[in-house]
Amino acid sequence: MASLFTKIVQGEIPCHKIAENEQFLAFLDVFPLAMGHVLVIPKKEIDYFFDLSTQELSGILVFAQPIARAISQAFPCKKVGLSVVGLEVPHAHVHLVPMQSVQDLNFSRPKLTPSPEALAEAAERIRSFLS
Repeated sequence: MASLFTKIVQGEIPCHKIAENEQFLAFLDVFPLAMGHVLVIPKKEIDYFFDLSTQELSGILVFAQPIARAISQAFPCKKVGLSVVGLEVPHAHVHLVPMQSVQDLNFSRPKLTPSPEALAEAAERIRSFLS
């Protein structure tokens, strides 16, 4: 059965897309830890992050780099944190989260529940800093 993220890749479930290429897709987390929280996924459905090929592992980070820079411009922060958790959705993914402190990467704390309009605005802010 296709994962939630595969359904997003296939267009069956809408997302607030930030960027994509042939291999990867970046979109906003709809229940973010902080506004500007982006998920970066391979389009190929692979459950465990470290089952990605060497090329895919390096490629996902290269793809994420300009997105992280855009997040930090759109949502000023001390750093954009990167986390690989992979327990919620059985599809390899990277979280990019604007951080003011290490607590901003605490996945056990309550998530935000922004409106669709707030998410659309956040996505546009990030995209505006991508060249």
